[in-house]
Amino acid sequence: MSYDRLRRIALNDAHLEAELELEPTSLEPRVHALVRLAALVAIGGAEPSYGSEVDEAISAGVTTTEIVDVLATVAPIVGLPTVVSAGSKVALALGLDPFGPDPRE
Repeated sequence: MSYDRLRRIALNDAHLEAELELEPTSLEPRVHALVRLAALVAIGGAEPSYGSEVDEAISAGVTTTEIVDVLATVAPIVGLPTVVSAGSKVALALGLDPFGPDPRE
């Protein structure tokens, strides 16, 4: 199954997009959410997208620490400016003000 799917992706199968939206992956929900968040950071996603992806990750049991770890993990690949840009969007999606006082104080 995975070889067939990879082959169809590589060949840009005409029905692939619809299939990928409907057919779940073998990834666990937490891993799935973290991968999607990492991809969003990599493409420089829009602020509303971070809200929905972070909500999805939290619903799947992902912790705030793991979300921050995603930013740190992708930094060497996507570059620090991209991660810094994503950082404020992630903070807002988590209900934090990245420019305000530390909520722990």
